[in-house]
Amino acid sequence: MLYTEVAAILLKLENKEGTVKSLVYNSPHKNKRQLYALLCETLKYGSIIDDIITSTQLLKREKFLKKHMAQVLVYEQLFGKGLQVGGKYRGALNRNKTALHAALVRLKVRSKVSKNEDLLPDIVKSQVSLPRYVRVNTLKITVEAAIKKLKQAGCSLADKPSVENFASTVSALEPGQFVQDPHIPALLMFPPGTGFHDNQLYKSGEIILQDKASCIPAHVLAPPPGALVIDACAAPGNKTSHMTSLMQNKGKIFAFDIDSKRLATMRSLTRRAGVSCAQLVHGSFLDCDPGDPRYSGVEYVLLDPSCSGSGIASRLDHLTDEEGSISTERLESLAQFQLAALRHALSFPTVRRVAYSTCSVHRQENEDVVQAALQVRAGLIYCNSLYLHGSKIYRKIDIFTEL
Repeated sequence: MLYTEVAAILLKLENKEGTVKSLVYNSPHKNKRQLYALLCETLKYGSIIDDIITSTQLLKREKFLKKHMAQVLVYEQLFGKGLQVGGKYRGALNRNKTALHAALVRLKVRSKVSKNEDLLPDIVKSQVSLPRYVRVNTLKITVEAAIKKLKQAGCSLADKPSVENFASTVSALEPGQFVQDPHIPALLMFPPGTGFHDNQLYKSGEIILQDKASCIPAHVLAPPPGALVIDACAAPGNKTSHMTSLMQNKGKIFAFDIDSKRLATMRSLTRRAGVSCAQLVHGSFLDCDPGDPRYSGVEYVLLDPSCSGSGIASRLDHLTDEEGSISTERLESLAQFQLAALRHALSFPTVRRVAYSTCSVHRQENEDVVQAALQVRAGLIYCNSLYLHGSKIYRKIDIFTEL
């Protein structure tokens, strides 16, 4: 049952047994999209739901009801599509329906808001306002042809924003409008919440749902057609697919990943995207021998290793954490692996360019790793320090221009 599985994942998140995406991915529930959607919505309203459960004494009134199942049921009753369950669970919520709705009304009065979504924490509201990014898969269609198809489907193209008015242009997008990204030509931006899962361009692999941050590593690595490339931690494969587009499917990408399930997902994704120049390798990049003749001509390495994920704007795992919680031990362990992987990437004798990226806001996983790696191979790279994370000398820059 969907509700039971969502409740089970909420418990695992509370016990730090995995991330939202990993727990959904490994769930036996067949409809992953449905599971993920209900889980995310329940997490978004988590603090509000807990307040309502406490104020109504729901768990004391209904002693058989467990905390995490109660959270799911209250979300559906007050914020979702209504209860999609019968039996004892529906009976419990029906007995407390008046009290639950009254508690919600009191919360809105106390917060001086009229809409349920206005109760959401600021960090959740900011996520809701993020644009939907779509990368045109130039292996299958040109940017111009994709834009033409979108227009034929009823969408309208707004003027391309400049760097200066980027934020205001994107925030002003209305449903059905889209703009071309000013930095990455194959990237299109739509209003927040725009759906594409039923879009024919998406189903055919002509467009790929990929955030701008995920596109930057391949964009700055810029492997040319015919290049020999390593994608060190490749699954689920969007960055591999992006590099293949830049290379026009000419050359070769060795795509490593140690997780067989993620690699299977990647195989499906790259097949749909029309990727033919990538060789998927089940194994650790750290076990790859730079002296192996197969890698003798490798000039480009993309390294996007496992990290804390603390900088992912759309992740909801933080809603189950204590403020800023990530242990020093966890950060140190991640940084050790990241440094080992970066040093390994720099050890390939013919390598010319390495793109190192994380989804972390922690300096230990970013600048500290890069600086430690450069102490060993300082002569390999000219490092233009754009800014030091958290430094008072931070200056506003257009990173794409300076790179």
